[in-house]
Amino acid sequence: MEEKKRGPVILDAEGLRRSLVRLSHEIEERCEGFENVVLVGVKRGGEVVARRLQALIAASGRGEVPCAGLDIAMTRDDLVSAFILPDAVKNELGFSLTGKCVVLCDDVLHTGRSAVAGIEALFRLGRPAKILLLVLVDRGGRELPVRADFAGKNVPTSKEEYICVQFTELGAAEDALYITKQP
Repeated sequence: MEEKKRGPVILDAEGLRRSLVRLSHEIEERCEGFENVVLVGVKRGGEVVARRLQALIAASGRGEVPCAGLDIAMTRDDLVSAFILPDAVKNELGFSLTGKCVVLCDDVLHTGRSAVAGIEALFRLGRPAKILLLVLVDRGGRELPVRADFAGKNVPTSKEEYICVQFTELGAAEDALYITKQP
């Protein structure tokens, strides 16, 4: 099988940092501070986004925001694919969602299926006052009526194009988001 060909870089490490700083300010404005905010990232990429936001907010002295990763494998609508069941992981956030403004973080929004699975998983853990969706990149192509409340960048893509996200926390040499094409 051929490798995907690397296309244009959407965000490099500095662009990613700037986007996250801007997004942290947008969260603060929309939620009127961070007092009632929790960050929950869809594992794996969304968790990196959430943890980086948490660190930026803390480093700026604007607050301490609880943060955790969320495994959505058991709530996806395409759970049974080719008779493969994912390993069940119990989601334990370490804090309550009840009455909180939950910012559900993910790296890329495309069809909306991961966002819906994330929302369903959140409701199994508590009853938030509201859930806001934050993504680094919204690539369009929605199949479900889902929209991001916060988006780092809007990058319309064709069905043959994908957004590749590389984070140093997940083993990449450097942070980068770029477009790839399926051969």
